[in-house]
Amino acid sequence: MDFDDLVDRVPAPEKRAAKVPKGIEHKMHEGAVMVAYALHLLRMTEARHVYIHPDGEHGKRFDFVGWLAKRGFEKVSDLGTTRFGGDYQHSCGWRVTINPSSGKGDVVAQIGSLTLSAECKGGIVNTRHAGQVSRIRQGLCETVGLLMASESQGRQVAVVPLTPQSRALAERMAERCARAGIEISLIGEKGNVIDVKANGQHL
Repeated sequence: MDFDDLVDRVPAPEKRAAKVPKGIEHKMHEGAVMVAYALHLLRMTEARHVYIHPDGEHGKRFDFVGWLAKRGFEKVSDLGTTRFGGDYQHSCGWRVTINPSSGKGDVVAQIGSLTLSAECKGGIVNTRHAGQVSRIRQGLCETVGLLMASESQGRQVAVVPLTPQSRALAERMAERCARAGIEISLIGEKGNVIDVKANGQHL
């Protein structure tokens, strides 16, 4: 399943315009990374219910309600005070709960006997601008650090957009992350997920 609306295409600021094709930046917001990974878990694992824990800023930058509706999810109840908080049900039995809160992991699912908790970061995926390239690299380091600082309940996954730089860094970090019980997944512009393994393989 390919998604054509995970990325916002916007004119780059003048100082960054020469660093992207035709002056257009492809921004994958953190909320987009969250929903793409949540749908990946529903499609590719035995999980039937996934929890997403965005904050208010994520909701301003990404339309959770509209995006899930396009994938056949109906909002069946509200949760909290935001427009997007609540339970979303799919006719096939999938369920997504969006609970705007912090400290719970960005995406959480029960897979078999284990709880999977993922920390997510977004970024500009088509740029050569040094500062923006560095942001995605920093995002991967930050997600790994957050997972290391939190108590593991099962599986822990760091999830960031796929770029040549994030892939290269993930491959360098994978073995040491694996020893700490942390997995790395990269999200492409169409929602494809690459799991970077310690042995250099990609799934």
